[in-house]
Parts: sequence; C-alpha cells; structure tokens
Amino acid sequence: MASVLVVEDDQFVRSALIRHLTEASHTVRSVGTALEALREVAHFRFDVVVLDLGLPDLDGAEALKMLRGITDVPVIIATARDDETEIVRLLNDGADDYLVKPFSVEHLSARMTAVLRRARAAGAEPPPTLIRVGGLSIDPLRRQAELDGLPLDLTRREFDLLAFLAGRPGVVVPRKELLAEVWQQSYGDDQTIDVHLSWLRRKLGETAAQPRYLHTLRGVGVKLEPPRSEPGR
Repeated sequence: MASVLVVEDDQFVRSALIRHLTEASHTVRSVGTALEALREVAHFRFDVVVLDLGLPDLDGAEALKMLRGITDVPVIIATARDDETEIVRLLNDGADDYLVKPFSVEHLSARMTAVLRRARAAGAEPPPTLIRVGGLSIDPLRRQAELDGLPLDLTRREFDLLAFLAGRPGVVVPRKELLAEVWQQSYGDDQTIDVHLSWLRRKLGETAAQPRYLHTLRGVGVKLEPPRSEPGR
C-alpha cells in the first residue's frame, strides 16, 4: 500500500479522503495549505501526493511548480477546474495525472494505482548510460546535457524530450508516442510539442527551417540525428 499526502483545504472533502484511503490500507497524512505541503514533502517520504488547486495561501498550480523543485514524487491534481488548456499546462508543469471534482474514491484509487505502477516500473529500470549523438552528450542519471562541451540550460520537460529522442537517434517518433512517454498523457494537441521543440531548438542553436539535430516530418513525427557534417560521431 502507499504513503499518501492529501493537500486539501475543504475539511469535509479532506476527511472523506483520509477515511476512505485509510480504509484501503494506505498511510495518509494531510494538510490544508501549500506551505504545509512543502514542509511535509521536505521532511517525509511519500509515494504520491493528491493536490487540490484551490488552496488558501497559494494556488495549487504554483504549489506544483515548487514541489517539482524539491521532489519527483508523483502528483495527482484534484480540481474543480475542467478547462482543457489548464489541464494540459498542469501536466506539462509536472503533474502525473488529474481528477476533476466531484470524483469517487474508487476512481482516485484506480488513478493512484496506475501512477504508482508507472513510477515503480521506472524505478526498476537499470541506471541509464551516457547518450552521445554528434556533439550532444546527455547524462540521464544526473539530468545534465552538453552541446560541444558546453552545458545546456534545459527545463525539466526540455531535458526529458531531448533525452527521449536522443535515446532513439535517427528514429522518427510519432507525436502520440511523445505525448505518452514524455508528457505521460494519452491526449493533447500538437502545439504542446511544437512549443517545447521550438525552445529546445533555440538552445541547440538551430531553427525549424535550418535544423541540425531536430527534424520534424510533417504529419509523421520528430527525429533526432547528428548533423550531416558529423556522420561518424
């Protein structure tokens, strides 16, 4: 069973979640503010965090960004907001899943099981080795990347996207697969990928019109390969 942190300021909802999760044999701690949640995560180990967005001291979206700065614990957003644009933004900012209120505890338990299964499967994988493609050097374990010996200042998502593509050099990866593997979501729009590719290209010193590493095949997908001038690297 899992160790769960419930971040919810509504006392009725909070009590119901604690009761049902405890009955399901989970170990539960709960808080009502974002700052309390950050303190809890800093001092205790959790398997999953259930995070409400409407917190009294700080919006849950900002709390998510702060959590991602100190931990990789899976986070399930619990929200009354059903705007797709905001949901996509939250997933891009590091949420692992989301639920729109009202939801049943059975639904939450199923989502928790799926998130924990993915996290444990990732933890069971052997430590990744250094990836080299042309002048790119990527260390997945330390989450560091260099281009021609110079460090790249990448966001969490930019690094994930670069490392995933670099691990399959020369292979055209469909956008649907990128959404599933990098963003951990089964649906979304192409704009999400295009924006991150644009930012990544800028940091690699290239453009969509004059690509060096990142090549987009319209209607098919994206591939990363070494520049033609460096075929043997």
